[in-house]
Amino acid sequence: MDATADRIARNIADTIDARPAQVSAAVNLLDGGATVPFVARYRKEATGGLDDTQLRTLADRLSYLRELEARRATILQSIRDQGKLTDALSRQILAADTKATLEDIYLPYKPKRRTRAMIARENGLEPLLRAILDDRSAAPETLAEAYLSAEVGSVKSALNGARDILAENLTESADLLGRLRDFMRKEALITARVIEGKEADGAKFSDYFDHRERWSDIPSHRALAILRAAREEVVTVDIAPDPDGGVARAEAMVAAQIGAPGDAPGDRWLRAAAGWTWRVRLSLSMYVDLMSELRKRAHEEAIAVFARNLKDLLLAAPAGARATLGLDPGIRTGVKAAVVDATGKLVETATLYPFQPKNDLRAAEARVIEMVRRHGVELIAIGNGTASRETERMVADALRLLPDGTARPTRVVVSEAGASVYSASELAAKEFPDLDVSLRGAVSIARRLQDPLAELVKIEPKSIGVGQYQHDVDQRRLSQTLEAVVEDAVNAVGVDLNMASAPLLAHVSGLGPSLAQAVVDHRDAHGAYPSRKTLLKVAGLGPRAFEQCAGFLRIRDGSEPLDASSVHPEAYGLARRIVDACGRDIRAIMGDPQALNGLRADDFVDETFGLPTVRDILSELEKPGRDPRPSFKTAAFADGVEDIKDLKPGMLLEGTVTNVAAFGAFVDVGVHQDGLVHISQLADRFVKDPHEVVKAGDVVKVRVTEVDIPRKRIGLSMRKDGGAGSADKRSDRGTTAAKPRRHGAKPAADGGRTAAGDGGALGAALRDAMNKKR
Repeated sequence: MDATADRIARNIADTIDARPAQVSAAVNLLDGGATVPFVARYRKEATGGLDDTQLRTLADRLSYLRELEARRATILQSIRDQGKLTDALSRQILAADTKATLEDIYLPYKPKRRTRAMIARENGLEPLLRAILDDRSAAPETLAEAYLSAEVGSVKSALNGARDILAENLTESADLLGRLRDFMRKEALITARVIEGKEADGAKFSDYFDHRERWSDIPSHRALAILRAAREEVVTVDIAPDPDGGVARAEAMVAAQIGAPGDAPGDRWLRAAAGWTWRVRLSLSMYVDLMSELRKRAHEEAIAVFARNLKDLLLAAPAGARATLGLDPGIRTGVKAAVVDATGKLVETATLYPFQPKNDLRAAEARVIEMVRRHGVELIAIGNGTASRETERMVADALRLLPDGTARPTRVVVSEAGASVYSASELAAKEFPDLDVSLRGAVSIARRLQDPLAELVKIEPKSIGVGQYQHDVDQRRLSQTLEAVVEDAVNAVGVDLNMASAPLLAHVSGLGPSLAQAVVDHRDAHGAYPSRKTLLKVAGLGPRAFEQCAGFLRIRDGSEPLDASSVHPEAYGLARRIVDACGRDIRAIMGDPQALNGLRADDFVDETFGLPTVRDILSELEKPGRDPRPSFKTAAFADGVEDIKDLKPGMLLEGTVTNVAAFGAFVDVGVHQDGLVHISQLADRFVKDPHEVVKAGDVVKVRVTEVDIPRKRIGLSMRKDGGAGSADKRSDRGTTAAKPRRHGAKPAADGGRTAAGDGGALGAALRDAMNKKR
């Protein structure tokens, strides 16, 4: 391993708490084309058991460090070409562990445009600066008289030139820049103030019209709200030390760099020059650096929140292979209905008009009963948009018309976030070319109840609506992160090769859109795959792709029993050795934990497969093809609670968590607006991260604490005391706002709409939720 690769391996090993050898093995595998899911699941011996989270961090860090090393090499060569590279400088450059530190070191050697300091040097003023530094007792004005010339016509001009040279030296000092940056990270305040005349237009940002807090403490959602307000030219933003002492300390740090502690004329001049350098040059560069860091930090935290919510949603409990009626509620345009069979195949559609203006309630109920009977419908999925509760009531009334003793389908309210995006997509048009766009949404709602993962992968992750400030964050980074979440979720669950759609297969390790489509085309042309190995007959799918994808694909009731498990074909020989040791048929053993009693994993370790793989195979034989997702459970909405007007403080309700933000969780209680359980109301203990308590898709019990009907805001609590006695009423700790939903509109990329706070009991807590959903 060369020095650069070794340096990268050691750095990453410290980050992910692993050994450099583990990192190097993983890097070699990833560089060779292996995917993170494949390496995490099937190369544990090589990596020492690094999991997918460690591997994702490794991959991200690897990219950064390789860019750092490339920049390091460029800088070394640039300084070498200038003839200024010394051993000490080389060691300093090699020791730099961040891009910022590296650029600080390079500043004095970086080619630049002609500066005021360059002009001052050309005019012979550098010796004046040295004279002031060497003789502090002499008045700088007196020393400057000796340096007047045709280009330097006055003492003031001479001293200004000397100051320019000093300022440039200070602003290019890597040591000083590093210490100032550390000082600012600890002490700086971020301040937002409204621009005069923007109060009305920017009312939604009113909590930030006069806001100040420590830069190091500001949470990502508040930082992003302030940055958005600044971008919309509602507020100005500053990042600076506390004016009461902080600025003086910063200036003192600059002065200390040149050593001017005394009261001699030269010391006073140098301190004044240091103060000027801070005010005019360094404070601005510190602002730029800290603003960049703040933006990056806020983006990463917001993206992490989105990623966690997306993972929870994708891995939500599937209702399973059961005939399902999907209903996409609507009033004027009618309720769109679509029935899919147990495999997700569309078998019937209809449009019902139980509401205004047609009010054909009886015909709507009769059609529901007819579809339920004809197709043996077991589940009814109702979209949670406008008219959701009215539609649910209509369905409940219709089901009462079924004869006594007849099995009644289970009604489930389903999030329709992204359904309209799917309906109008090229994929939906290809799948249902003759179906109206509005009816496609009903199909999506039905299928996402059967299998959320299989249906949601058809929608761009950013359109699913479980993030915050999506439009504000780095879009490339957001897309990369969300795609990784989808890939990990799909491969963790596994995919039925003979039923999966091309969009789902595209996320399987080693496949992609083109190979996934080829797999489906081959299946359509030749029928169901009898075994995994027949994948090698697919055009374009070679041994390398097969190695990556095979273990994540399942074939039920195929010619090879192990194809239904997550055992990789490369380890079938090992699995059969384990089965042979039991003395029974493989089909009899799979799924029977008792059959494997008495077997020792160590007995099956050989030169090819180590203990981790043996243990994985034993576990898989016990429960072949296990689904890591939880069992299916639904929230029961309260009867008679269908609108925000029906809510009263103190009500105890059941609901479903739809989104988790840094400041709390949004919960659907069945009234068209999601209430917010603020982080301070999630538990009877201090909660640092809402994900410690809830995740998207959880069914929870909440108590209504406050209702603001005009603003459509609902405050909820999960505390045992119902939210009473919460002493913390700061703007980021109280009960906050609802998340309105609008059916039929394209979901906002941030998942909903803005809730602005401008006073009142609820308004006191709206700073955190203010821009979350805009």
